[in-house]
Amino acid sequence: MRHALLVRRLALLAALLCLGVVVLGAYVRLSNAGLGCPDWPGCYGHLSPAGAAADQHTLVAPLDGRPLQVGKAWREMVHRYAAGTLGFLIVCLTAMGIAWRRERVLPVPYVIALLGIVVLQGALGMLTVTWQLTPIIVTLHLLFGLTTLALLWWLTFTLWRSRTHEGAWPAAGARRSASLTAARTLAVVGLVVLACQIALGGWTSSNYAALACPDLPTCQGSFWPRANFHAGFTLWHPLNVDYEGGVLASPARVAIQLTHRLGAIVTSLVLLTAAGVSLRPGVPDEGRRAALWVIAALALQLAIGVSMVLRGFPLWLATAHNAGAALLLLATLALNRALTPRPTAAYGHS
Repeated sequence: MRHALLVRRLALLAALLCLGVVVLGAYVRLSNAGLGCPDWPGCYGHLSPAGAAADQHTLVAPLDGRPLQVGKAWREMVHRYAAGTLGFLIVCLTAMGIAWRRERVLPVPYVIALLGIVVLQGALGMLTVTWQLTPIIVTLHLLFGLTTLALLWWLTFTLWRSRTHEGAWPAAGARRSASLTAARTLAVVGLVVLACQIALGGWTSSNYAALACPDLPTCQGSFWPRANFHAGFTLWHPLNVDYEGGVLASPARVAIQLTHRLGAIVTSLVLLTAAGVSLRPGVPDEGRRAALWVIAALALQLAIGVSMVLRGFPLWLATAHNAGAALLLLATLALNRALTPRPTAAYGHS
């Protein structure tokens, strides 16, 4: 019993910290601090920007031609410290799952896979810096960060849900069966569409394409301005190029932003449909509550997105837009999990 409680609490702590790391990473990227420490894992050869600032050699001979900017360096290193702490928590979860496997407090293959993704995420973090913010690497770094968050949230939701009696649903006829089948299918479709939209958002951010359309609902005063989709969606770019600030021409950035806006419309319609079907009679209360959270998170994200454009893309709103995407992802995952009956032999149940 004590082991199961400890695991549940640690999983929740890791999920909350991961959410913080994702938002902090967005803030670092949007404030142009991603190369605040152009080496890895340290900062100008030191464990902290304070050590780098005290090193006169750093000030005389900047690394890679980049002079130390203490504010940006601290932002980058705080993100690394937080990510390192998250990695340690996931190592602890994996060790607990293996050590206490007979108690079934954690699904061992699941936490091992989670640990592998975190290791991959660390490698992408290194490449993000050493390859000077290459867009595809920055986007993958964001996506695997959100994948880590999704896996931790799914694990946390499953472990805490296993404490209750919810999820063990009695059979209730064809009406419930039809409603649940439709709700589950649409929830999965909604999750897939949302994942594609988040990838588009990452590509928009890593190519600094948000400012390509400074107005709404038009883009540069037109509903279909000049756009270069081939250049905008060429995934691989040469190495040894500094991509901070973006290198694409305006038509390519317009193409990216237009696609992201169209994707937002499609994603909103799909998620609203999934949530609406999940509110129908025949769906258990847990699923209906989760559907309301999806609607609330979607409304919040759309409001942030519109406000961000109308207010001229202030840093705090741009960061909030990334946080809103993460919250919408968590709400959609919760909907999918809530529509799945709890298995008889649940983990974290002892």
